[in-house]
Amino acid sequence: MDTGNWSQVTEFIILGFPHLQGVQIYLFFLLLLIYLTTVVGNLLIFLVVCLDSRLHTPMYHFVSILSFSELGYTAATIPTMLANLLSEKKTISFSGCLLQVYFFHALGATECYLLTAMAYDRYLAICRPLHYPTLMPLTLCAEIAIGCWLGGLAGPVVEISLISQLPFCGPNRIQHIFCDFPPVLSLACTDTSINVLVDFVINSCKILATFLLILCSYMQIICTVFRIPSAAGKRKAFSTCASHLTVVLIFYGSILFMYVRLKKSYSLDYDRALAVVYSVLTPFLNPFIYSLRNKEIKEAMRRQLKRIGILA
Repeated sequence: MDTGNWSQVTEFIILGFPHLQGVQIYLFFLLLLIYLTTVVGNLLIFLVVCLDSRLHTPMYHFVSILSFSELGYTAATIPTMLANLLSEKKTISFSGCLLQVYFFHALGATECYLLTAMAYDRYLAICRPLHYPTLMPLTLCAEIAIGCWLGGLAGPVVEISLISQLPFCGPNRIQHIFCDFPPVLSLACTDTSINVLVDFVINSCKILATFLLILCSYMQIICTVFRIPSAAGKRKAFSTCASHLTVVLIFYGSILFMYVRLKKSYSLDYDRALAVVYSVLTPFLNPFIYSLRNKEIKEAMRRQLKRIGILA
């Protein structure tokens, strides 16, 4: 197909929620409150784990690294959403759009790998408790965390390089709340079946593989817990996994439906709702899940607040 007379699109318009024009100011303040709570909550967990020596264990190191990654994950999209709720133009440059897609998927992949590492850590702690200190030392924990970050940052490179070579000649209206692969690909002025296939294969391998590894870890954990003779022992074992499992179910429950599919025709409102769950609600709920359901983190927060004089 001849593309010589086409003019390349230099910016996109992110439509967001076009059916909610009359309440966008209220959505702005609600989203701002959620974002500030997300930042403060995740930053608080990260600092508490770093400052409290009693939490310097592999499980809490992974929790703190996950909280730190959530700060970047939300920063990739929510500030743009906030600006678009107040702006009339709602535009983003072509390169800015690709950068947003890159960092959103890179940090999302990092979260998948971290959740998998946390499941493996719980498997070792519950199924092989006597060998746990030697099987998961803090040095190995740090190496796994670095591997999760490197794997996440490398993940979207192929997809971004492919999409950057596509011609975009208009229209330039993104039917989504931020830049993402499916809505951007739908605007290309050429066949994108290869891009869709590559996107599907990479996301399927990344999301399904990590989800299956997490399921395998928890199947082993459940089998081990049922062999514990005392009810108190079973409750203690399950309590160490409850927070992590809750986060896994919320996060994977939305991204599986969003990204592990081949078809390009989909409900725009359905996708927007899913995007709110995995890009806004999951990072918002994580600090509450890990702090409210975790006695050690709550006690560590009290100790740090007493140390700086906020609590008596």
